[in-house]
Amino acid sequence: MNQKEKTGKYRLPTEAEWEYAAYGLIGNTIGELIVERKLYPWNGHAIRNADNKYIGEILANLKRGAGDNMGVAGRLNDNADITAPVYSYWPNDYGLYNMAGNVSEWVMDVYRPLSPEDKSDFRPFRGNVFKTIVKDEEDNPAEKYDAIQYDKDGNIVGLPGQLQWRNVDPEKDNLAARRNYRKADNINYLDGDLASSIYYSTPDQEQEVLADKGDKLMYEWGVSSMINDKARVYKGGSWRDRVFYMNPGARRFLDEKQATNYIGFRCAMTRVGSPVGLGR
Repeated sequence: MNQKEKTGKYRLPTEAEWEYAAYGLIGNTIGELIVERKLYPWNGHAIRNADNKYIGEILANLKRGAGDNMGVAGRLNDNADITAPVYSYWPNDYGLYNMAGNVSEWVMDVYRPLSPEDKSDFRPFRGNVFKTIVKDEEDNPAEKYDAIQYDKDGNIVGLPGQLQWRNVDPEKDNLAARRNYRKADNINYLDGDLASSIYYSTPDQEQEVLADKGDKLMYEWGVSSMINDKARVYKGGSWRDRVFYMNPGARRFLDEKQATNYIGFRCAMTRVGSPVGLGR
């Protein structure tokens, strides 16, 4: 087993994975019955600790009110005007720190307003683009990249020494018989109402408009929307956010190329686990 196999494959969590990890549903469950709906990553519906030993202490690094980033007196404040050390606050029931407050976190999903409604309930994720290795005339993998490769939008698509990959093609790759997918880019799957597009006229023009506008049909950034296929979801409140965003269900978006002083990330590892249950 090589080192890569030992350490596993790390990536950003999907939105569903992040939310599951943030709620940490252990302390309020009996078997599979959730006896108390959590509002935050901690138990209870307040942002102060109710334990007698720590009563009144703030549970996350957040903005308390306009201009109030850290509170005013004694140990009842959050001790941080911007970010704070990781272990400054209690972890959730999964042992994860700062799933609310301190910094928000990127997830893998491309943002769409209705994603929670139109995604599958099994491992939901919006953003997968199916790719295949580029082959030469003898059906062997093509030569590896010898320089950095960019797409038309300036995004890096390949580094020196990497194999060449391309999006799957419905005609070249004989996808008609597939049941799991029939096109490469599934970001827009079941997305939006075509009839509401500013470019849509009549049903008989649908294919013509699709061919002309493509992925801009529903979301054309700066024209009809502030969303496009580069808008990624970020979750969790940060040091600059009010308590509303401490709820793991809250979701916002930002262009994936942009960076801020209040958004970070944490990694997830692809690991399905035992098919027969715990400890086996």
